[in-house]
Amino acid sequence: MTVTEPPLSRRRTIAEVWIVLGLSLGQSGVYALVNIVARLTAGTPLAEQTATLNASQSERPYLDLVYQVLSIGFALVPVALVLYLLSANGRSVTRSLGLDGSRPWRDVGWGFALAATIGIPGLAFYALGRAVGITVEVQASALDTYWWTVPVLLLSAFQNGLLEEVIAVGYLYERTRDLGWNRVKFIVASSLLRGSYHLYQGIGPFIGNVVMGVVFSWFYTSPRFQPEGRRRIIPLVVAHTLLDVVAFVGYALVPAEWREALGIR
Repeated sequence: MTVTEPPLSRRRTIAEVWIVLGLSLGQSGVYALVNIVARLTAGTPLAEQTATLNASQSERPYLDLVYQVLSIGFALVPVALVLYLLSANGRSVTRSLGLDGSRPWRDVGWGFALAATIGIPGLAFYALGRAVGITVEVQASALDTYWWTVPVLLLSAFQNGLLEEVIAVGYLYERTRDLGWNRVKFIVASSLLRGSYHLYQGIGPFIGNVVMGVVFSWFYTSPRFQPEGRRRIIPLVVAHTLLDVVAFVGYALVPAEWREALGIR
């Protein structure tokens, strides 16, 4: 006989959401908010400031590699936590979130489509933000060139995609639905959360990521794009990973004069 646990009370659900966010993206959002306040009050224009996305953690190559791998691994612990919490009622959480391999080609195809939809306008928006002075100069990678640099950057891109999409979209949708939120309220909350932890890059990236959040959360909750009414998080993970791969690795293929004009190093 299988015994299923009763649904969480409203108070416990709210507490759980705050704890999860406090351990993951919400924490990043608070630090990013403090960071942007510090930047705006530093006396130096945002356009003359720099944000580093992948910084070296040691001057010793193999120790740096260990630190990078540990950072990626521990950053994914909140993902394991939310999957565990969502599976408490005995259901298959990977299936309910669409985090399985049942539709690989469709998921990857939509992932590429979403990446193109966000990536091309996003680059233009970044350039505009640099031009008007509301976006800092982004240093995509400060890692030295070793045999492991590109694999680590690829893993970092995947970690970002999995962490952000599973928590900011998949988990948050499940829990806000338990709280009785409608689709619009969820999309607004998810999008503002996504924008918040990018504030350290400036006002421009905050706005750009809010727009990305609207597109991603709308896609995830749209019956039109979800086969048989089953939501699929994998297209969002694929799209996010592709965007970060281009930002972390692909930027090196862009001509130096283009990177200089866009403020990318």
